[in-house]
Amino acid sequence: MKLTVKKITTLAMLAAMAYIVMAFIRIPIMPAAPFLEYDPKDIFFVIAGFLFGPLESLVIIVLVCLIEMVTVSTSGPIGLLMNVIASACFVIPAALIYKKKKTLTFAVIGLAAGVLCMTGSMVLWNWLISPLYMGVPREVIVPMLPTVFAPFNLIKAGINMGLTLIIYKPISTILHKSGIIEEKKSEKEENEEKKPHKFSPLSIIIGVLLLAICLAVIFFILR
Repeated sequence: MKLTVKKITTLAMLAAMAYIVMAFIRIPIMPAAPFLEYDPKDIFFVIAGFLFGPLESLVIIVLVCLIEMVTVSTSGPIGLLMNVIASACFVIPAALIYKKKKTLTFAVIGLAAGVLCMTGSMVLWNWLISPLYMGVPREVIVPMLPTVFAPFNLIKAGINMGLTLIIYKPISTILHKSGIIEEKKSEKEENEEKKPHKFSPLSIIIGVLLLAICLAVIFFILR
């Protein structure tokens, strides 16, 4: 991981944005478990991963989750561990796959893999950790895995996937045009980027559709 002043500045900016949205947007979406709150910080972790790679995104995941633990969180070290695992499982698969080929197709595949990885890992970790954290027998937690924890993580990751597809390209374009991010590209990649309306409109459409589906599911749950 090669660090430059511009990279550190950009990562710090994305970390700050992740913390701010986490601090001000915390929405409980599961009536059966009001302690499960949606927040959009993973969006900025994914942007860091798409721009620089999985290792850089992991650094700011740990940093932001540490700051969250000592400022707004009440779940202590266990909450820190769960936060890091959840964000890393969503972001790192997406960043690794997108790194192979930086196209919308690979972005969607990577983010979808992240959604599934995060959901699966959180179901497992809640099975292992929640009885200790909540002070209840595991038999109480098991019925909540498919009805509460899995849907919550699918919805949370789905919303963040949709929002990432909507805002990533505009943010990336601004950062590149401003000179904050310098990146060597092949002639083919440069030619692809010059083609108008190829990535952004379709990514926005997919993102909006995902948001609509997730919001419809939330409405169904809350009604």
